[in-house]
Amino acid sequence: MTKPWYLYLIECTDGSIYTGITVDVAARYLSHCQGRGARYTRAHPPRQLLGYECHPDRSSASRAEYRIKQLSPPAKRKYALNLTQTFESEVAASSESGEPCQP
Repeated sequence: MTKPWYLYLIECTDGSIYTGITVDVAARYLSHCQGRGARYTRAHPPRQLLGYECHPDRSSASRAEYRIKQLSPPAKRKYALNLTQTFESEVAASSESGEPCQP
């Protein structure tokens, strides 16, 4: 049985939206916050996690990621309204400082 994969959207401090996939959203978001994530989020630090959604496998998550990356920023924000957003407590719990990313 394969692990589920997650598509996630992060709002960056400059207002841009980063889209990615992972098997562990909390760990990946924390790595973005600590400057160990994608090159894009090192240059555009995260402000907040907009949300995430579960996919049955990497292939499905990758296809969803591609579709979302084709959207305009306003369309991405609208899409994020339908994503799971009750996540900050998990990220804070896994953070050494106990705090989620700050702008």
